[in-house]
Amino acid sequence: MSPTTVPTELRGRPFLLQEALQAGVSRRALQSRHYRRLHRGVYVCADAPFTVPLLAAGALLVLPPDALVSHLTALQLLGADVGPRWPLHFSTMHRRQVRVDGVTCHRSLQPLARRELDGLPICTAQQAWVQSSLKLDLVERVVAAERLLHLGRTTLPALWDNAQRLQHGVGPARRALLLVRERAESPRETTLRLMLVLSGLPEPRLNVPLGDEHDFVARPDLVYLDQHVAVEYDGEHHWRDRRQREHDIHRREALESGGWRVIVVTAQSIRRPRDVVERVHRALTASGYRGPVPSFGPRWRSLFEGAGQPAA
Repeated sequence: MSPTTVPTELRGRPFLLQEALQAGVSRRALQSRHYRRLHRGVYVCADAPFTVPLLAAGALLVLPPDALVSHLTALQLLGADVGPRWPLHFSTMHRRQVRVDGVTCHRSLQPLARRELDGLPICTAQQAWVQSSLKLDLVERVVAAERLLHLGRTTLPALWDNAQRLQHGVGPARRALLLVRERAESPRETTLRLMLVLSGLPEPRLNVPLGDEHDFVARPDLVYLDQHVAVEYDGEHHWRDRRQREHDIHRREALESGGWRVIVVTAQSIRRPRDVVERVHRALTASGYRGPVPSFGPRWRSLFEGAGQPAA
């Protein structure tokens, strides 16, 4: 076999050294630019997309047979993009310690429910969320839970059930669940709501349709019904897409003509969280709110301004 020829059966997936040798690929060929080593004894064709699922599949080839994707890696593969991507996380009940570069293999003391996602064995969304709670700050925990709910990966009762039963991470998980809501539709929307609530402002309602049975006006991200204040997060696509921008302008004009005050938070302005909270507070006060003023204590600053360590 020519050293530049990659056997068809090895393309698009990780494979073991023994598989390569059986397919006619020499050890020397595996060191060429046509192949890439993922882990010791695990290779992939150099043109394969270097993705987390690919790396996870490669690690599973050298981990114990019962190993499955877990913790932060499972969350990320399930659509909750929080926490660091490395190392990759797996769980096993096997007693043998396996050391693989770029991999953390957790030993589980109790069996984990086993699912399959795109061909990879993976724990349930609720298990992964509780497992990861010790690695995430409060905002990240709430963002991850609400993302999983929005994507239909789990349910709020299932999250609570696992927060009662699993041994590690249950304290932080339970504290986060008190803030989890089922109608959140995006991570930024969740973060924005938590900025307001954890500063001491009243909790807004989520994605409430405004109008009547004959005339739908809008469905803002966050709504203070009593004060007629709506808060919306505009990501970059709202500004890049001309049709979306035009739609947003007309919708806000309709809200304002109906007596609503609209606070727009952009991808730039959300980086100044204190300003965002103060803008919303001013709007609420102008509409009759007489509750407590926002408080930006150490816990709030640690979560939204990066001062100190994340609060539990």
